[in-house]
Amino acid sequence: MYKYYKPGIVKFALNCWPPFWGAGIKILNISEDFRQVKIRLKLRWWNKNANRTQFGGSIFSMTDPTYALMLMGILGEKYFVWDKEADINFIKPGTTDLFAEFVISEETIASIQQATANGDKVFPEFIVNVQDANGEVVSRVRRVLYVRKKPKYRKENPA
Repeated sequence: MYKYYKPGIVKFALNCWPPFWGAGIKILNISEDFRQVKIRLKLRWWNKNANRTQFGGSIFSMTDPTYALMLMGILGEKYFVWDKEADINFIKPGTTDLFAEFVISEETIASIQQATANGDKVFPEFIVNVQDANGEVVSRVRRVLYVRKKPKYRKENPA
């Protein structure tokens, strides 16, 4: 699978994925090194809530697999990467299309690799702000991932 795990293929697949497509979520860009992703949530009549603003579930969904998929592209086939937990803080109603930019720094990658070098698991935490068309923060999402080397790549830890 990993020989086909390229930014262009991932972008195409996610933009065709029914949960994203149906919700109006579109991947705008994935950097060639998977360290940056930009996403838009289009405001449509079917994803508005009772107050005629962006449905909270769609806002939360636009952030769902992104950090895990980024780390899978960065770390490669030697690692398990899963979403572990998440929460969202709704700051103000979303009355326009919404945007989120996901970034993983070199320092974070190095920290994850160091923490998992002997086969230990690590739970990196990421925060992404979802912004409206005016650049104002609409919600803040915290995501915690589970990252661990797969068994055949772990060093035996002498006890």
